[in-house]
Parts: sequence; C-alpha cells; structure tokens
Amino acid sequence: MKRPGKGVWIGAGVLVVALAAFFVLRGRNGEVRYVTAAVDRGDVMETVGATGTLQAVVTVQVGSQVSGTIQELKADFNSVVKAGQLIARLDPSTFEARVAQSRANVAAARANVDRAQATVEDTRQKYERAKELSAQQLLPATDLETARTNAEGAQAAVQAARAAVAQAEAALQQSEVDLRHTVIDAPIDGVVIARNVDVGQTVAASLQAPTLFVIANDLTRMQVNASIDESDVGRVKQGQEATFRVDAYPERTFRGEVEQVRLQPTTTQNVVTYSTILAVPNPKQLLMPGMTASVSIIVERREDVLRVPASALRFRPAGGTGERPARSAGNGGGGGGGGGGRERGERAAAREAGGRNATLHVLGPKGPDPKKVIVGVTDGQFVEVKDGLAEGDTVVTGVEGEAGAAARAGQPQPGGSNPFNPQFQRRQR
Repeated sequence: MKRPGKGVWIGAGVLVVALAAFFVLRGRNGEVRYVTAAVDRGDVMETVGATGTLQAVVTVQVGSQVSGTIQELKADFNSVVKAGQLIARLDPSTFEARVAQSRANVAAARANVDRAQATVEDTRQKYERAKELSAQQLLPATDLETARTNAEGAQAAVQAARAAVAQAEAALQQSEVDLRHTVIDAPIDGVVIARNVDVGQTVAASLQAPTLFVIANDLTRMQVNASIDESDVGRVKQGQEATFRVDAYPERTFRGEVEQVRLQPTTTQNVVTYSTILAVPNPKQLLMPGMTASVSIIVERREDVLRVPASALRFRPAGGTGERPARSAGNGGGGGGGGGGRERGERAAAREAGGRNATLHVLGPKGPDPKKVIVGVTDGQFVEVKDGLAEGDTVVTGVEGEAGAAARAGQPQPGGSNPFNPQFQRRQR
C-alpha cells in the first residue's frame, strides 16, 4: 500500500492549524459581552408601598331611637338625600295613644291643683274664725291648733298638686318626643350607601339604636385608609403625595395626599402597622367606598438628577474572565484588609439610599473598572447618583451571551430585582 506523500501531511497540518485558529478566534469573540447604560438625567422617586380601603370622609349610621314597625320608606340604595329629608317612618299609632294618655294625665293634674287651692281657701277661713273665737275665750286651744294645721296642710297639698302637673307635663313631652322619633330624617346631605330594613320589619331599640341606613356625606371627596408597615412609617409624613390603583380601573392612576398618620398601632400575626389616611379627590365619582387600593406614597423625590439603572448596582464581575477580581468591586481595587467592612457599609448605604458610598463599574479598555460613587434615592428602576460620575459615562449593568452566562454561573446571583438587596461575593484566595 502506498503511503501518503509529504504534501498530504503538510496539508493536514495546515487544516489543523486553521481549525485551531478558528476555534480560538471563536472563543475570543464569544467572551463576555457587557450590557451597558449611559448615565443620564431624569426624575427619581422613592416610594413606600401599602394597601388600603377607600371610604367616605364622613359616614353617618342612621338609626331609630324607638322600637316599632317600619310603615314607610322614602329612601333606597344610592338615593341622594338632604339634611332633614324624610327617609323612613315607623307606625305611630302606639305613640299617638301614649301622647293622648299623657295629655289626659296633665289635665287631671291641673284639676287637682284647682281642688287643692279651693281647699286652701276653705282652711284659711276656718283658721281665721278659730283665731277670733279663741281670742274671746270661746274656743279651746286644741281646736285652734287643728285649724292652723289644716290650713298649712292645704298649702302643702297645693305644692304637691303643682309638682304632679310638672311631672305629667314632662311625661307628655317624652311621649311627644317618642312620637316625633317615628319620623326618621336624614341628618346630613349625602348618598345612601346602605339600607338595612324593609317595610313591615320590626326594629327594637332596647339596648342600642338599630342601624336603618348608612349615609356617606360627599363622595366627591374620599379617603384611603392605608396600613403602613412599622419599618416604613417613619418616612411617611403629612402632606406627601401618593398614587394608587384600584382593580376596577387597572389602567388608571389616582392621586392623593397624606392627611394623617394615626398613632394607634394594629398588630396582625406579629406584624405591626399604622393606619395612614390619604385625602383623595373624586370629582367624577369613579371611586366607591370599600374598594381596595394599592398605594405608593412618595417619600422622596429628586428631579433632573444624574441616575443609573438599578441593575448597575447589582453587577459584579466574576474572576478568571479577564476582568478584575470580583473582590475589587467591594474594595475599589485595594488590598484584602478591610474589604468586608467596606462591603457591609456599602450594603447598608444601599438599603438606606441616603447619600452613602456604593460601587459601580465603568466600562474601560480592559473591562469593567470599579468606581466609588455616592448614591441617593431609588425607585427600584433607577438610582440617583450624587457624586462620582458624569452625565454620559457608561456603566456596566450585566453580561450577555454564552460566555456571559458562564461568567454569571461563576458568581453569586442577586437575591431579587431590588438593587439594595445584600450582595454576597466569593471570597478570593
């Protein structure tokens, strides 16, 4: 068998070298490709999230002070009522009978007064005659004392009869008040949002007044009663702007203002929250009492400031891919001593977002270059940069491609979309 010639071996070698070069070049081209973003200017708003319930500013429960049977209803759900307007009536027959009886008692008491006054006049005359006879030694002293006692007793009987008249008149007034309470009027202008009775139903006002209607005063102005977590309530102040959404209008954003932060805490399953009242205009009356609102209270607002995407704070380059070691992101490229303390400080600063140190990576000729900056507030999408960068600088926010996936596999991943979650880096040996 004829062996291959020298030219064949040379050709094979050239092919092997070409393939090797191809794969080397392919590998180089497949190295980490960085996702970058330019430092720009814009608005950044830091918010506190909560859930709440819409309610009317003034809501009045209309009840009955007397027991009886509903005879007539003049208002229903969604009825617009005015203060003093008749909205219900109880059967007045029993109360009218009580009024008539009380008037008869007053008349009888007044007749007793007249009779007592006549008795006073009679006993007075007898006493005067007894004094004359006693002065002439014609009447025993005991008869004189009896006449005087009868006269004084008649005077006391008049006072008692007059007191009975006052008592009967008070009972008459009470009966008339009860009769008036069978007519139930609207106490305020508003809209009936609840009706709890029907015609013919008996209401009992023995221990407490039963609720017949619930009237909301003015649905063009409403409130959101939001529950703020104790960890956030310190940043919520009166007058701050808020936005919220409701399920009925998922595409609309409604606005309000913090009106009151109530001091009374509420504990549910060991979670402490504080009720915060938001004043909400509702001119078109789209919002209804009882709706659930997803609230965002704007606690910090920065307008026209330098900002970077929040993902830039999460980026950490992995070691062994041509970039600087991941630890340099935490210590700015310095020695290993004190790096852990600095990293903890940066994480605390990121959580507080109050103008503390953080590390971003600016894309340089040799890859990501860590740079110390001072960050401010964040809205979860952007982070304010107070110092350390200029408008137009390019920061690294991530990596892409197969090599980028491999690079990401060699480093810990961030614990969520929040750039202020703690970042755990590999310890370099």
